[in-house]
Amino acid sequence: MGIKIIANNKKAYHDYFIDEVLEAGMVLLGTEVKSLRLGKANLKDAFCRIMGGELYVNNLHISPYEFGNRENADPTRARKLLVHRAELDKLARKVDEKGLSLVPTKLYFKEGRVKIEIGIARGKKLHDKRQTLKSKEADREMARALRDRH
Repeated sequence: MGIKIIANNKKAYHDYFIDEVLEAGMVLLGTEVKSLRLGKANLKDAFCRIMGGELYVNNLHISPYEFGNRENADPTRARKLLVHRAELDKLARKVDEKGLSLVPTKLYFKEGRVKIEIGIARGKKLHDKRQTLKSKEADREMARALRDRH
């Protein structure tokens, strides 16, 4: 079994500079896993927070499972993430000292288990976003010119 990507957070790459990424497991209910297998997740407004010495992801929207019953949970509830204590301490230090944010960048299945990729991120200013868009557009133009030339 390989990696099956469920959702990407493109907005995170637009709004933040991602310095480092970390993989974490998630504590989920059965109906949430079934819904994820159908690809019904949205990372757009999700963020991570350290509360009570544990790491949680908030606003991660997992649509309720269509055939679920009372076991269907709130779609945007806070979900606990599973990381080693040393990793959690390192994250807490970076977030506290440098004012960095923890942003989920990818949600995927790895060997049958749901994993989430968390990016340690610095916020982009408006001029940084404009510069990124300009460089992407320039790269597209170059690729288009090379392709059309042949």
